[in-house]
Amino acid sequence: MVFKFCLVFFLYGIFIGSLLNVLIIRVPEKERKLFAPSICMSCKTKLKWYEMIPIISYIILGGKCRHCKEKISLQYPLVEFLNGLLYVLLYLVKGVTVETFLYCLCTSALICISVIDWRTYEIPVGFNIFILFLGLIRLVTDLGNWSQYVIGLFAVSGFLYLLLIVTNGRGIGGGDVKLMAATGLLLGWQLNVVALMMGCILGSVIHLSIMAIKKTDKVLAFGPYLSAGVFIAMIWGEQLVSWYLGIVGIWS
Repeated sequence: MVFKFCLVFFLYGIFIGSLLNVLIIRVPEKERKLFAPSICMSCKTKLKWYEMIPIISYIILGGKCRHCKEKISLQYPLVEFLNGLLYVLLYLVKGVTVETFLYCLCTSALICISVIDWRTYEIPVGFNIFILFLGLIRLVTDLGNWSQYVIGLFAVSGFLYLLLIVTNGRGIGGGDVKLMAATGLLLGWQLNVVALMMGCILGSVIHLSIMAIKKTDKVLAFGPYLSAGVFIAMIWGEQLVSWYLGIVGIWS
């Protein structure tokens, strides 16, 4: 039974991942026809349905366009596979629950945010609004704990907004503030604090390593690291909070 559910979540994830690739390419270009027929980015030929089967088409075509033989970006199968893999991981940890489905959809939005922010240093507001909407659903389905979600909306984002003002936008971006407000409503304040901490740790370690390897002072795109922190909080946040409270209890 577990294997069947894993397969369902993976297939669901890779097909959603195919849609994510469309959004990743078209949203930054501000294209109005987000769901217009897909075309080859090189020869502009309209693609057939069998050329767009997630992962499989890429493998069968040898990573090249069937018409012009230009290489297809590795981004397509990677995003599809990653989305499917993370969906399976969420299912294995959370089971089949409302929370799982909300977290899956949020994860897809986070993947889009990560790739777009890495390339453009901007987080399209539409993704933050989508996550905020997921947070509202979470609030309605868990009204007994409404306060932790409402506090989560302001706790981390309020701190980051002050940082935004103090540094005049040099320390944090407005998109990052909105992202943490939206995820705070979805996760609750405790898990959102975990998400921020994990994002800061990952950002410090990975970005400094990239700077050292490439010998560059490239500006930090914080969105991908915050997104990774949010996903970690979804999976292991409760355990991390319990561990921290246990440590505090020992030393108090």
